[in-house]
Amino acid sequence: MLFDVTRGELAEVFGEDGTASIPARAFPPPTGDSAGARLLQRVGVPTGTLLLRQPGEDNGLLPLVQEVVHIEDFENAPQDSGAWPVIGWLLNAHLALDPASGAVHAFDADEETVQQLHTDVSCLIQVTLRFQRLLAEFTFSDGDGDEEADFERLEREVERIRQETSSVDPFPFQDDETVWSVVAEEIAAGQRFRGTGPGAPSLHG
Repeated sequence: MLFDVTRGELAEVFGEDGTASIPARAFPPPTGDSAGARLLQRVGVPTGTLLLRQPGEDNGLLPLVQEVVHIEDFENAPQDSGAWPVIGWLLNAHLALDPASGAVHAFDADEETVQQLHTDVSCLIQVTLRFQRLLAEFTFSDGDGDEEADFERLEREVERIRQETSSVDPFPFQDDETVWSVVAEEIAAGQRFRGTGPGAPSLHG
């Protein structure tokens, strides 16, 4: 795994209520024994920006890619990707886990494109953690503050996440079209915040 992430680290920042995971029984066999699946079971992800897929009510399993998109419409879809479990949703893309390589791919049904988004699930968790923590802890100045300075500071924090992630895993921000690049731009523009009320003009942690 590229990043060392633990359930305790997530719970310390977001609490148990702010962390979601996928039960082991939800993974279609034999995908539940893969390293990525075990991380999603034992560690999970912060809730908010990334939505984990819920098991189907009929069979209690995660859907497969071929059950949520027309896989034949994706010219560049990796071989056998139709049988991968769908683990989440980010913006307009279904996130699927390749149990063999451990990589996470984003399937955009509207654009009929698929792109590798992460080398492994630990990076998916790490990027989600860092952006969700930024959204939770960044505070804008009060009415007397400098709004331009606030946004410059916010942009620096977003860029730091991009750079530090890319130094380990090139896929999340490999170009401006990845779903994480779009999320980063939205956050830098002041979107996705639950509130921008008065607070200390500094990023904690």
